[in-house]
Amino acid sequence: MPSETPSPESTPKTTKGRSFLWTLRYTLINATYFSAFCTIHACAAVFLLGNGFSNTEVGVLLAIANILSAIVQPVIAGIIDKQGALTNRRFILISVLVILAGSVVLLFSTNNKLVIFPVFALIYMIQFAYQPVMTALCFEYQKAGAPIFYGLARGLGSASFAITSAFIGGLIESNGIRILLYINIVVMVLSAILIFTFRKPKNMVADDVSSEGKSTAPSSSLRTFIRSYPAFSLFLIGVICFFFAHNMINDFMIQIIRNLGGGEKELGYANFLQAILELPVMALIGLILKKITAGNLLLLSGVAFLVKIAILIFASNMGHMYLSQCCQLLAYAVFIPAAAYYVSKTMADHDQVKGQAFVTSCITIGGVFSNLISGVILDNFGIRPMLVTGTIVCALGVAIGFFALLKLPAKRKES
Repeated sequence: MPSETPSPESTPKTTKGRSFLWTLRYTLINATYFSAFCTIHACAAVFLLGNGFSNTEVGVLLAIANILSAIVQPVIAGIIDKQGALTNRRFILISVLVILAGSVVLLFSTNNKLVIFPVFALIYMIQFAYQPVMTALCFEYQKAGAPIFYGLARGLGSASFAITSAFIGGLIESNGIRILLYINIVVMVLSAILIFTFRKPKNMVADDVSSEGKSTAPSSSLRTFIRSYPAFSLFLIGVICFFFAHNMINDFMIQIIRNLGGGEKELGYANFLQAILELPVMALIGLILKKITAGNLLLLSGVAFLVKIAILIFASNMGHMYLSQCCQLLAYAVFIPAAAYYVSKTMADHDQVKGQAFVTSCITIGGVFSNLISGVILDNFGIRPMLVTGTIVCALGVAIGFFALLKLPAKRKES
């Protein structure tokens, strides 16, 4: 079993300066990622509708991109987990350059659906695909001796998303949808520079090509992975259920808010609220993990996802909507870092990128099912039946999660 990820809080005082610099650099990588995540993912429908796509075409494009992302993530993880030239850092850099190139192409392809469809689907998919690799990169560097405060860096990434969300609507209204591409280009250039210069010091690792993020053990096949980590593998089904409900709220939030008497302004407030609440929990996750195990935190997050959507079934005004969004404090904000630490502490080095990728793939799959099912229920039966369905699915996920993490072993015992 690999050694546990060093906790930033346990770093000696003499390394506080190094910890600040390493955490700052990794934070900036997260900040650029989630700023672009806002303009690409959160504003996907706005951009596509502004380029002449119908609602049906938008749904098809995003569904295809999400499905491809769920398939590609474990494949890429398997390649990275093997010895070779493709490392965590290099894959992130390649992904950033692809998004940069795609944004430039889109800039000159206004209303050209034949170009926009595949290019936007590609950059949408690629951005999802390298998210778990960024997490794996952090833990890889921590184990090599870089004192990165993961929770704080990830929380500030969410804050970057929140700040971008607060301003992007007004920028689009005053400058048009092309402003999204200009922001993407600037952010991706900054991200490329940050990633390119984010190297392990020579005293930590001798050869960046041969050892960055590598293990001498072979990467596990899917069947071997499931047998090796029974609790985690079953828990992933619960993750799909959690994010079925989570994405139902996010994807159809404007309809829920309009049903409660609000509009686009309230939508912005709700998005900002849930994103900014992620910062304190993620920043303090290292301290929280000293009191509560990562597995128990994952169960807590599942319950919070359930409460978050259940509140909306009975909501009658925007106050109830904001109360539901406050559950993000214990739901998504706890789930993301807790899942990262769970993978880091329970899996062998050669399985960790794959483990992170499976989490992101299941989040994506939950979103795909939500997109395909929730819209049909909403069109035919209304808001409340949709929310009841999401609550039932999330409750099933909570039951699966409790059984998986409390009844099954984290790792199969070697014979």
